[in-house]
Amino acid sequence: MIFESIRMSLMNIAKNKLRSILTMLGIIIGVASIIALITIVEGATNNISSEVIKLGGNKILITVFGTPLKQGLTEKDVEHIASLGNITGVSPTVSGKTSVIYGNKVLKDISVEGKNEVFFKADPELLSSGRAINILDLESRNQVAVVGSNIVRELFFGINPIGEKIIINGMTYTVIGTLRESAGFSLSSTNDTVIIPYTTTLRSMGIKNISTIDAYVEDTDLADRTLVEIKGILNQAFNYNEDAYKIYNMGDIISSFRSIMSMMSMLLAGIAAISLVVGGIGIMNMMLVSVTERTTEIGLRKALGATPFAIRLQFMIESIFLSLTGGFIGLIVGALLSYLLGEIIGIGISISASTNALAMSFSATVGIIFGYMPAVKASRLNPIDALRSV
Repeated sequence: MIFESIRMSLMNIAKNKLRSILTMLGIIIGVASIIALITIVEGATNNISSEVIKLGGNKILITVFGTPLKQGLTEKDVEHIASLGNITGVSPTVSGKTSVIYGNKVLKDISVEGKNEVFFKADPELLSSGRAINILDLESRNQVAVVGSNIVRELFFGINPIGEKIIINGMTYTVIGTLRESAGFSLSSTNDTVIIPYTTTLRSMGIKNISTIDAYVEDTDLADRTLVEIKGILNQAFNYNEDAYKIYNMGDIISSFRSIMSMMSMLLAGIAAISLVVGGIGIMNMMLVSVTERTTEIGLRKALGATPFAIRLQFMIESIFLSLTGGFIGLIVGALLSYLLGEIIGIGISISASTNALAMSFSATVGIIFGYMPAVKASRLNPIDALRSV
């Protein structure tokens, strides 16, 4: 009986090709929208997440605004923070903008950042060539520099920059390393940055205080306790003026970001699902019309002994087949659309099996729900009344 119902359902769908295609259109658009939106959001989330994670989930960021009496942190304050039990390393940042000169080439408004060896140890993939700043450079205040990829391209095109001399803020520095090129979208891009020892920066650029510190924690579960300990040190440094600084736990920021992006993904999927409901209404409308057109056929089948279940099954199969076929086509269209948008936006796209399963199950559910009422209506037709329409 089931195979016969399937055969008759397919025959009826094939007999009304144009109407069947138009009926499936709503499902195709709905599934394609769900696939494309979820995939694009997931791709964007993964790209941004990887950049946020590079900022360090095990890092506490300290930004100092200072007070009229004390404008920033001293090296002694940094040492106090570094001495805390859960801290594995502290990387102060001293930054400014200046010109960089090599031969007769001049780059203006280049970001010069003073860092220490901890900054490079925290991200081993940061270097492209040469070596990083080490403890000896800091202690001796060596005039050495690690330069970003754009600076290498503009100043040293076709030349190995390692060992070359550049002038920063009127002082000569030796290039000891180059930085790996950051991605097109990067929250921590160093492409246009020159990094020198922070101790050298304090002397050469006339900066007296440290305004930014990255503190790396050993146990992220104890990050909140460590944050309180850092706050105690800063309160003493700034006479308990909490407006003088801000402390950010990067682990909390990353978790909040992922939660927000997950909610956004579900919201967009819900909006796209509305078009599936519209497609389901189209299926129900088409099936109701089909019941009206096939009243005589239903009456004859019932007169020949077809049960209400058999009639209901045939119409349900037609509805589910239309929905699943539309869903499968929508899945292909959504995948193609996702890859196309991914190429245009410049983000990595990966369609997960769970996304496909969600779209197809939603599609099948729509077919069952919106096909049920027409199927019940057909199964309840009185054979005598149906045959009167002949």
